[in-house]
Amino acid sequence: MNWSEKLSRFRGFLSQVWHLSLPYFRSEERWRARGMLAAVVMLNLGAVYMLVLLNDWNRVFYDALQNKNQEVFWSQLGRFTYLAMIFILIAVYRFYLTQLLQVRWRAWMTRHMMGRWLQGKAFYRMELARYTETETQIRTSTGLPAPGQHVPDNPDQRLQEDVNLFTAQTVSLSMGLLNAVVTLVSFVGILWVLSGGFEFSLGGQSFNIPGFMVWMALLYCGVGTLLTHYIGRPLIGLNFEQQKREADFRHHLMRVREYSESIALDKSESLENRNLDTRFSAALANYLKLIAKQKQLVGFTNLFGQAATVFPLIVAAPRFFSGAIQLGQLMQIANAFDRVQSSLSWFVDNYDGLASWRATTERLTSFEAALSRQNRVQAGIETIAPADGPSAVEARDLTIQLPTGVTLLQSANLMAAPGQHTLLQGPSGSGKSTLFRTLAGIWPWARGKVALPHDAMFIPQRPYFPDGSLRAALAYPEPASQYTDDALKDALKQAQLPGLLERLDEFDNWSQKLSGGEQQRLAIARVFLKNPAWVLADEATSALDVPTEAALYERLRAMTEQAGGALISIAHRPTVTPFHNNFWQMKRE
Repeated sequence: MNWSEKLSRFRGFLSQVWHLSLPYFRSEERWRARGMLAAVVMLNLGAVYMLVLLNDWNRVFYDALQNKNQEVFWSQLGRFTYLAMIFILIAVYRFYLTQLLQVRWRAWMTRHMMGRWLQGKAFYRMELARYTETETQIRTSTGLPAPGQHVPDNPDQRLQEDVNLFTAQTVSLSMGLLNAVVTLVSFVGILWVLSGGFEFSLGGQSFNIPGFMVWMALLYCGVGTLLTHYIGRPLIGLNFEQQKREADFRHHLMRVREYSESIALDKSESLENRNLDTRFSAALANYLKLIAKQKQLVGFTNLFGQAATVFPLIVAAPRFFSGAIQLGQLMQIANAFDRVQSSLSWFVDNYDGLASWRATTERLTSFEAALSRQNRVQAGIETIAPADGPSAVEARDLTIQLPTGVTLLQSANLMAAPGQHTLLQGPSGSGKSTLFRTLAGIWPWARGKVALPHDAMFIPQRPYFPDGSLRAALAYPEPASQYTDDALKDALKQAQLPGLLERLDEFDNWSQKLSGGEQQRLAIARVFLKNPAWVLADEATSALDVPTEAALYERLRAMTEQAGGALISIAHRPTVTPFHNNFWQMKRE
């Protein structure tokens, strides 16, 4: 890669950082954010000014020691006391405001990205887009990117870990760079004056190099920076890969927890242990490569730092021993050189952090880009919504595809009027559940027109119950406070869950605590609680015994008829057929 390409990549990286950072400082919190940033900048400038004063103190104090001037010695100790106190005060509030800026920025950025992730069901579409990874040429009329194309993995890590790292690293590294630049500007003039010129003869001619220590500092740090970049360059890719492998390992740990009962019943603990160990070993192997490179970098940076302690003394020693400068000036030169060298060595000292920052920025940028794509997607389904609301479930010229491009339904016209209790049947994999998702407006690979009554409720194959109280799980997604205890208990009774009547305020993981049949009945209890006119049930009673299934279907049918709607079901079991008077059959062609 030539220098122009490297420069182009560096500009692209800075553009990514700017694109991710700017929204916060233009948000509704912009004045607070800008105020905290300005305060942090001013405190950093104040800290550098205090270092300049302390550098001058070095000269006076050590000259007093060399001259055995007791009065000046004690006077300078007093001066040092108040300089140190002011410096400590600045350091404390610089730390506090820097951390406060990081926390507030992280809070805003997390909520902003989380809102966009949940907006317009982008979280669902992003998961669907990872169904396949090879058919990137497939594009449907929905305008979605082809499945597997630039779809970020582990959004939970992006929102929790990467946002935290990005905000913390951006603030600390940018303030560190500002501090380094201001320190360099402040001390390079001091070092130039103090170091004097370096005289030497070559070929019978005399030469004098003014500001010799400045040039030595530039040379010293230039060599160190080049060597650091050469040694630490692989860290960028290794950090990126490490975050990805750690997230993959954590994701599969969560999967084991989520499906703990199924794994226990299958007695597949040893297999899951091997699968987890494979992912952990992958993360560990990459981490070993990472620390091997970090070992080399730490070794060099420590050597570089230790050498910098004596390097200015060695260079300035001839002038001291010749009597050209006193001890105070020697110590001031050493201190100024250390400040200039530290400023110029900012890249060396922060290379590992920069590598991690770049990896984090690239991960967040890809996530943000995916959110932007999903938020811009125009749904292929056109919703039919008359002024008084649709009075039937209807689809016109409906075409449904899989992410792979396979067509499940082509230009179909469907209708279920009030009182037409409809049973949707067909072989497994024919697209029955996908049709329901399309009617609900969440399936992106579809086009056509759909009418869905406003008073409609879906019962999915796998109902979701949030961790918390039973009343919250029953009322979800509305607040439980909207319903009385009598209403909640009546819904449980109708769903034949008498054992849960006295457990409304019990907190638990209900998806793990309840059996499959209990979960299905709790999902149906939600329907009884909210009393919709239209119910679309996808295998909603597959885990129930026949008498319980019949009783619940009878109540669901009666409820929808009374409200002027209908019941639409997907079911393979013939026992639900008597509760329907209209039939849709899906067949492969």
